[in-house]
Amino acid sequence: MTRPASHARECFLPRAEFPQLFTVLAAKGYRVIAPTIDQQAIVYDEVTSVDQLPQGWTDEQSPGRYRLVKRDDELYFGFTVGPDAWKKFLFPPRTALTEAERTGAGWQFRNSDDQPPKYAFLGVRGCDLAAIRMQDRIFLSGAYVDPIYQARRKEALIIAVNCTQAATTCFCTSMGTGPKCASGFDLALTELPTGFVVEVASGDGAEVMAELPTRAVMIAELQAAQAARERATQMIERRMDTHDIRDLLLSNLEHPQWDDVAARCLSCTNCTMVCPTCFCSSVDEISDLTADHVQRVRQWDSCFDIAFSYMNGGTVRDNIRARYRQWLTHKLASWIDQFGSSGCVGCGRCITWCPPGIDLTNEVAAIRGAPQA
Repeated sequence: MTRPASHARECFLPRAEFPQLFTVLAAKGYRVIAPTIDQQAIVYDEVTSVDQLPQGWTDEQSPGRYRLVKRDDELYFGFTVGPDAWKKFLFPPRTALTEAERTGAGWQFRNSDDQPPKYAFLGVRGCDLAAIRMQDRIFLSGAYVDPIYQARRKEALIIAVNCTQAATTCFCTSMGTGPKCASGFDLALTELPTGFVVEVASGDGAEVMAELPTRAVMIAELQAAQAARERATQMIERRMDTHDIRDLLLSNLEHPQWDDVAARCLSCTNCTMVCPTCFCSSVDEISDLTADHVQRVRQWDSCFDIAFSYMNGGTVRDNIRARYRQWLTHKLASWIDQFGSSGCVGCGRCITWCPPGIDLTNEVAAIRGAPQA
């Protein structure tokens, strides 16, 4: 978790010195998780070298469409977000919770020995910082704390990167989550052609930067960084009117727009799988062929799965209309009752990775009776 510094400060890391960041993090025992290219998409995975970053690549996104294209420069972070979210390292898609072994003395039960790695997340955007804060509230606040999430989150170092461009599916400005990284990080980078303006926001971040050949940041570099961040803001055209959105949705549960979207929705679960805040899961008990070893396994699930709402001998939401309505009203309305904020960070992943290109901002606008984008 982020350890507060005495005060935030800024410095400059020249581009030629950036590879040393990986050396310093490795020496401190961190496994670096950063954007890299796999299967023609930018995903988050473990990297050991700056050469594994998607240098010189960017993404083109629109509803139901994602493409990687070459840039006309060699920026390391000249893209927005791909199908991955950082939650898969803090709240893994599949986790063994407990195990049972049949022995001569009977069944022996034990908790699974999950020793989480010490992660350094490099390239966390403003929308994803907000998503991590939301999942902190879900898994770490209140009477019931998730020990698996807690152990992974405790050791995580967060190195954010300010967006200097935006996709057509981004609407973080409507949700107040970006594109500038405001809080929740140890370090925040703004990439310029000559290097990185670095904001140091924690003691852990300061310890990392102390081992790198940084220098004082010049006024011209601060101005260039501000202009680059402002450029991303100006690129965002998609909007969601969040005024009174909880009451709007919960008072329109029989609106005809639910039928309209149900005719397009495939109930494929893509939106919930790429969402950085969705946290639905199910628990199964799985035995080996001898039935002498059993694991209780938690894995990601989705409210779009027809079996997810099975209870008391029947399925509560047995049609796509009901399942889409459950997802959207929870994300944008009842989530506020549960956690005090919307469950949407405006990253636009659910729009890009929806096969028919369903846009939740348009669905809300239709229910509101406003013109659609």
